[in-house]
Amino acid sequence: MQAALMVGLVLAVLWLIEKLGGTPMVIRPIVVSPIVGFVLGDLQSGILIGATLELIFMGAIQIGAAVPPDVLVGAGLGTAFAILSGKGPEVALALALPIAILAQSLKVIVFIVRSWFMDFAMKLASEANIKGLVTLNFAGLLLQCLMYFIVAFVAITFGSSAVETFVAGIPKTVMNGLVVAGGLLPAVGFALLLQPMMTSKNIIYFILGFILISYANLPILAITMFGIVLAFVITYEMGNKVVKSNNEEEVLFDE
Repeated sequence: MQAALMVGLVLAVLWLIEKLGGTPMVIRPIVVSPIVGFVLGDLQSGILIGATLELIFMGAIQIGAAVPPDVLVGAGLGTAFAILSGKGPEVALALALPIAILAQSLKVIVFIVRSWFMDFAMKLASEANIKGLVTLNFAGLLLQCLMYFIVAFVAITFGSSAVETFVAGIPKTVMNGLVVAGGLLPAVGFALLLQPMMTSKNIIYFILGFILISYANLPILAITMFGIVLAFVITYEMGNKVVKSNNEEEVLFDE
């Protein structure tokens, strides 16, 4: 009961901070999982699980009306079940995505309920009732925070024992398969992130990074620093050339 209460409060508070703080990305797995691990007394597992889940959900970002799998619930409950069952990151990998997809549907239901506020909001706007609009906006935000709390509380209260039984009954060969899948899923997450970004102009940098990893055996930190320097040089060199070219064209046009 205490674990369910703590995890529910963590998810609700993080969502509140995310919306009131101008989207500081505190609902990402790399933040959520360590906090859940901390309140459950296993910070180290929370950090490891958060880093792994962040690679998987890296491309899951809500843009416009698109509602991706809910990474907050997926990371929070996936981490909680992994720690409570004592089975580690492979359980989080197996449970996080299905939970996130289920929570996605629940979020849509909350959005539908919040859409009913619109008529009242229009009435308040026509009356220039700013205080009422602010209160209504906070009511919608608190409604969604309540949804996160209830989902986490109910899932852990009534689901942790079921999850522990389920995990204990998983054959060793299947668990080994989950470990292998856990090693592949980060690559899938990166692929989903790169798919809308990759073009014929920037694929050369991807190939360069692959060569540095595979053949030069450079550590990730060294490649990250190399990428930052390369991005700085390309951006400022190309930027200076474009500015210079535009200035020359303006001079010719004036003449």
